[in-house]
Amino acid sequence: MLVSEILRIKGHTLFTTPPERPVLEAVRVMAEHDIGSLVVMDHGRVAGMLTFAEVLKALADRAGSLDDVKVADIHVRDPLTATPELDVMELRRVMLERHARYVPVMDGTLLQGVVSFHDVAKAVLDEQSFENRMLKSYIKSSPDEEATI
Repeated sequence: MLVSEILRIKGHTLFTTPPERPVLEAVRVMAEHDIGSLVVMDHGRVAGMLTFAEVLKALADRAGSLDDVKVADIHVRDPLTATPELDVMELRRVMLERHARYVPVMDGTLLQGVVSFHDVAKAVLDEQSFENRMLKSYIKSSPDEEATI
């Protein structure tokens, strides 16, 4: 399965934020849409990712206050990215290695969407479940060896 298939199933809805936005506003967007990340866009280009992990670290570092913090102050620069043609199993391996929960999918310089580790895990489970059902069906429909003797 390819990353493009995950995007096709989940859709291409993008949630982005400019780097100058206050983090508190970005958190409100994340909470409102029940998402764990925003792609940081600067003049039409991907500048990084803001995830709940960076927000929590900022809260801890600033004794619970995000009053004057901008997205640019805390977002991850140069995040792990994937191409639509990347195999999901390879993406899963790299996400585990890099501890990446959210990965922007890029087709050249064009942002196609974001894939979460949850999306990848679900895709792998669905694919394995399908293969398992097909194998069970094949085994059930194959002739019994004793009947052919």
